[in-house]
Formats: sequence, C-alpha cells, structure tokens
Amino acid sequence: MSTYGEYVEEIEKSLRLVAGTVRRRGRVLLRSYDITSPQFDALIVLNNEGELTIGELSSKLYLAYSTTTDLVDRLERAGYVARQRDHLDRRVVRVQLREAGVNVIESVLVARRAYLDSVLENVDIESRKNILHSLDLLLMNMGNR
Repeated sequence: MSTYGEYVEEIEKSLRLVAGTVRRRGRVLLRSYDITSPQFDALIVLNNEGELTIGELSSKLYLAYSTTTDLVDRLERAGYVARQRDHLDRRVVRVQLREAGVNVIESVLVARRAYLDSVLENVDIESRKNILHSLDLLLMNMGNR
C-alpha cells in the first residue's frame, strides 16, 4: 500500500501524461511561428500583465535575466514585442506586446482548442463538465485561483 492518499499516484501520472502530450503538441504548433515554448510563455505573460521590464518578465518566467534578454531580442526581431523607454525614468526599458504577438497567441490558442475539441468529440457534455469541475477543484486547492 502506498503512503499517499487514494488515487494520488494515478492522478499524478495522468496529469503528467496529459501535460506531456499538450507540451509536445504545443511545440509542433509553435514551430510554424518559429518561436520556442519559453518565447510563447513570455508572450502570454505580457498579454496577461501588460508591459513589463526585463527583470519583471524574467521573474515571472523563472528565467535568468540574461536568458530573458536573449528571448526578448528574438521576439523583438520577429516583430512580436517592442522595447519602450519609461516616460518617467529613461533608464528603465519596458517590453510591450505588439499586435503581431497578440495574433500569434490567438492563433496558437485557437489551434490548441481545436485539438482539445477533437480529443473530446466523443465525450458527452456531462463528462466534460465533470472534467472541468475536477480541474477547477484541483487548481483551487493548489492556490492558483
């Protein structure tokens, strides 16, 4: 008998397998936009948070400042973000999402949702509600809401 509560090992394994599948599928989608998963994560953070300094962005991405700088450089060259000097303190540079970045986010999310819709096409509405309820419960207990 395990030292964990009932079904914990099975739940953890299922979550890991689902996350891995989503991650692999996401990488395929991102290749068509020539961006990496961390770059996409940066676009999502900027979309949710608004403009941020490199330090703030690196903190939210859990990446080193230098790594985030390189990431922003590539996103800026692709036209997805822009650097903007702060109006009050010219030494501060903020990163802001451009329309092309918003378009990439929307395209990728639409493709992800279409994939999930195809996966769930034979799942009845009540089961879909139960999946959503279970995920909401898990997120709530993780403190992410």
